[in-house]
Amino acid sequence: MKYGTLSCDDVPMATSIRSLNLLLSSAGETESFGYTIGRLLHRGEVLALIGELGAGKTALVRGIVAGLDASAASVTSPTFLIVHEYRGRLPIAHIDLYRLQRLEETESIGLADYFTEETVVAIEWADRFPQLLPEDRLEVKIAHRTRTTRRARVEARGPRSRLLLARIKKMICPVPRSAGPRHRDGRKTSPR
Repeated sequence: MKYGTLSCDDVPMATSIRSLNLLLSSAGETESFGYTIGRLLHRGEVLALIGELGAGKTALVRGIVAGLDASAASVTSPTFLIVHEYRGRLPIAHIDLYRLQRLEETESIGLADYFTEETVVAIEWADRFPQLLPEDRLEVKIAHRTRTTRRARVEARGPRSRLLLARIKKMICPVPRSAGPRHRDGRKTSPR
């Protein structure tokens, strides 16, 4: 898949300092949004992915993996294996907590061992065991709006994730260099 970058014109959204709301009108836009995130990751970030079955969590991870210059074609839901690891510009652990029922089961997969300064971690069904997640994480909640359209709410929880969210916003909706008042024909007005 060819990944494009999203822009304010492509994706209707609302934003605040700690959150971003997006309307993603296709699986391709969901992957492109993931690609944007992947391009902006540094290392050690935790992405908590929340949403019902078929909401687009794995499509988002496919884009993130591509944005990290790893093979997105090999990305599948790790529901049965629980953890997939991919190597690109940065290592990423793709974890799925859907099948886990008890807290003890998360210990058997070594979940806490993935929270390092070196590895990016993307956790599907992160809301199943929120007590195990680091306080500093970027939460991405994806919900069905129509058959093909998704609503995504991105929330920064901590200083590292706020920096990541700021980079995402800057990439998706950059502020014009000269944001002064303008005439109707587009020319800048002079201060009086």
